[in-house]
Amino acid sequence: MKPTNLRSVSASTEVSAGAASSSPTFSWNDVVRVSQPEFNPNDSSNLRGFFDKIKVCNRGAELQSEFLPFVVEEQIVGYIHKGFAENLRSFEDVFILSKDNCDGSKVMLHQSLKSADDRTRAVGEVIKCLAENELIPGIRNELFPVTSSYGAPVFFSLERAAAPYFGIKAYGVHMNGYVEKDEQKFLWLGKRSLVKSTFPGMLDHLVAGGLPHGIACGENLIKECEEEAGIPRTLSSRAISVGAVSYSDIDGHRFKRDVLFTYDLKLPESFVPNNQDGEVESFKLIPVKHVANIIKRTDFFKTNCNIVIIDFLFRHGYITPECFGYLDLLQSLKSGDCS
Repeated sequence: MKPTNLRSVSASTEVSAGAASSSPTFSWNDVVRVSQPEFNPNDSSNLRGFFDKIKVCNRGAELQSEFLPFVVEEQIVGYIHKGFAENLRSFEDVFILSKDNCDGSKVMLHQSLKSADDRTRAVGEVIKCLAENELIPGIRNELFPVTSSYGAPVFFSLERAAAPYFGIKAYGVHMNGYVEKDEQKFLWLGKRSLVKSTFPGMLDHLVAGGLPHGIACGENLIKECEEEAGIPRTLSSRAISVGAVSYSDIDGHRFKRDVLFTYDLKLPESFVPNNQDGEVESFKLIPVKHVANIIKRTDFFKTNCNIVIIDFLFRHGYITPECFGYLDLLQSLKSGDCS
């Protein structure tokens, strides 16, 4: 197999970060084929492919001036594009677009909305109207907490699909499920269902999910383990919290400021995942070294999964200081505001 085929395999699956797209055309056979060392024998120590994947999740830094601070109780909780903010003017009993001589323009909630419940209800009605006018697609009916930082007071809760349009910090849990056999490590990968509204048919972690309001990270992970991979609590409770990664991505009116809490779970060789919620099409166990090749050589993975797996590669010794760009790549895993 010659590396000249690399471009066609990669280009056939390009999708924009966070957006719904047409389904990719690759199969597990393509995944295995491109992962083989002989597919491109000269890229073993080249980190460029990893840097490219980090860059995809951190676009548009130069465009941040196009966004207004979203302020609640004198705390910046998000950023709203000036163009999108115009859609909020007609909801004057919920949103105020002000211009302070000292601080500049900003978006605030109406002063009559004093409690978290009142804010959640009022903003929710606005989101419903915007969705009906196709300004916020893909409503999930799942609420994310709106806060200035993790663990800080929650000012209200916001529909998940609206999170990037209000530029709030969104949190999630991502788990690397791995197996050790024959003196090497393997990762279980999932292939997303073709009916998913975002990244249909793309590769994914064994388990991952957003962090809704009112549930702790560990308990949310256990829930996701059962739903996405059929992992019983007796196994999922052994998952080890290993840190967090972050990214900051601007795409049109959307500003994603995500923090992903990362977990590792060593699974027995006998375990085979079984999806329970219809969101995963299939699973495959692949050597970690080959997973690294998939990331470097293709666009097969849901974009933010690349960051979490690159973090796994660092922590398990697959990326070493001998690789040129080691520290720069390590720092880039927290390109967003990790707070």
